[in-house]
Amino acid sequence: MERSEEHLVRRGLALAWLIVVWDVVEGAVAVTAGIAADSIALIGFGIDSAIEVFAASVVIWQLRAGARARQQPALRALAVTFFALAAYVAFESIRDLATQDKAGESLVGIVLNIVALAVMVPVAVIQRRTGRALDNPVLVAQSSETWMSNALSVTVLAGLGLNAALGWWWADPVVALVVAALAAYSGFETWQEAAEQPTATREDSG
Repeated sequence: MERSEEHLVRRGLALAWLIVVWDVVEGAVAVTAGIAADSIALIGFGIDSAIEVFAASVVIWQLRAGARARQQPALRALAVTFFALAAYVAFESIRDLATQDKAGESLVGIVLNIVALAVMVPVAVIQRRTGRALDNPVLVAQSSETWMSNALSVTVLAGLGLNAALGWWWADPVVALVVAALAAYSGFETWQEAAEQPTATREDSG
């Protein structure tokens, strides 16, 4: 492996570990605030953090084997995480709309999502550039998940903000449906990317 490639792999690993640490903290805060406010969008955001921890762990597993090793199984694992998030959030948001379950206000959730955007937008940019420089679709897919998390922050902020400012209780589950749609789309896109990869990659497979 050339020195420049080794540097890019180390950067990719460092970014993945940063995501693991950040999302463990972010997820704990989001789920706690979501339970307190009875907000499915905020709880879904916290569960997305847990899914991102798993996805980042997949990236670490893949990169440790080599820049182009284990790509197909890694991409399929990432796709499954998107589908899991979509199914959970869709079910909960439809249930809340049907039962008119009203979420409480959450200032903590609003602040958390603002901070998440400030931290994770630069990470997503660097992650995508690194993945493209390595010609590594797994790292690029992880950057897409990071960008989706940023989109989730925007949609959750919209739902929480409308609920806090105008009392639109239905905004929260409706925003959560947007979250589910984004997750499902990303899952199909990632699964399709996996199908285009070779069945087995022998480079650095040990």
